[in-house]
Amino acid sequence: MSHPGSGRSDSHEWEAPGAFEVAPGVYRIPLPLPGDALRAVNVYALVSGREVVLIDSGWALELAREQLEAALGTLGFDFAAITRFLITHVHRDHYSQALLIRRDFGARVSLGAGEEPSLAALIVRAEEIPTQLAAKLRAAGADELVAALLRAAAPTDNLTGDLWAPPDEWLRTGDTMPAGDRSLAVIETPGHTAGHVVFHDAANKVLFSGDHLLPRITPSVGFEMVPARSPLRDYLASLNLTLTLADARLFPAHGPVIESSRARSAELIAHHQRRLDETEAAVRAGAATGFAVAGVLLWTGRGRAFADLDIYNQMLAVNETIAHLDVLAEQGRVERTAEGGVVRYAG
Repeated sequence: MSHPGSGRSDSHEWEAPGAFEVAPGVYRIPLPLPGDALRAVNVYALVSGREVVLIDSGWALELAREQLEAALGTLGFDFAAITRFLITHVHRDHYSQALLIRRDFGARVSLGAGEEPSLAALIVRAEEIPTQLAAKLRAAGADELVAALLRAAAPTDNLTGDLWAPPDEWLRTGDTMPAGDRSLAVIETPGHTAGHVVFHDAANKVLFSGDHLLPRITPSVGFEMVPARSPLRDYLASLNLTLTLADARLFPAHGPVIESSRARSAELIAHHQRRLDETEAAVRAGAATGFAVAGVLLWTGRGRAFADLDIYNQMLAVNETIAHLDVLAEQGRVERTAEGGVVRYAG
């Protein structure tokens, strides 16, 4: 999925299909996404002997399955060699294909414990526009945007509602997951989703960051079935946590490998501090709702106007703006009131 925020305009070379060795025994496998500006998600294959552990799985699409099978084939493996999926978070492009491969081949699936509420909601109702998110958007004054989202056709995949299912085990900070001769520390990093986790290979100075740290864009926060009370506050705390870890090569879910997890953590913290300032300034200039504030801010690394975004990214932009407004209200920098079902802010 695409994420409004700051980014850099770079080539899309990292999206090319294949299996690319990024560390000894570790292969980055980009898989396609449906109708998404990002166009690909990185799955990482950790190979040891005749066994494979995958970090994330891709979206449950026929093309993604074919490309994953082909990439593993170039390494001499098939789906039966996969012993475990370590999933960074519950979004479809990370979790859904693991469920189908588990059904067919028996691999174990592990997921952060904080994802349990959202996953339980997905199992009951797997709508593309979560009820809670629609209510949040309406409270932000974005009724027309909600209507447009409900009219839009959702991307199709092979995961019908009855196939959403829990993992084999829930992960928490302090857990250690073996992957061949590697030992991966589980670190909970809520923000992008409430149960997001990263996998830290301290011995080899590698961090598998999922969507917590991305090299070219800022991850969305709180886009999930059961959002946290203050996802940006959680995300900033998680960024500060990863800033304290020993520096590591960053293996992200979207984009190329980069050399410094700490440098990227610091950049993202600085970005959100600037965004908080810009959001406060928009309120003081008279924008009173989340929708109105989003409408006067600029988006993506190219500084695009809100009206130039597609409706899906407009939805993410409003959701992102609400998160910043809520943190400003928590900090006492703006006042938050609710009247007639609409949340308003004043400087």
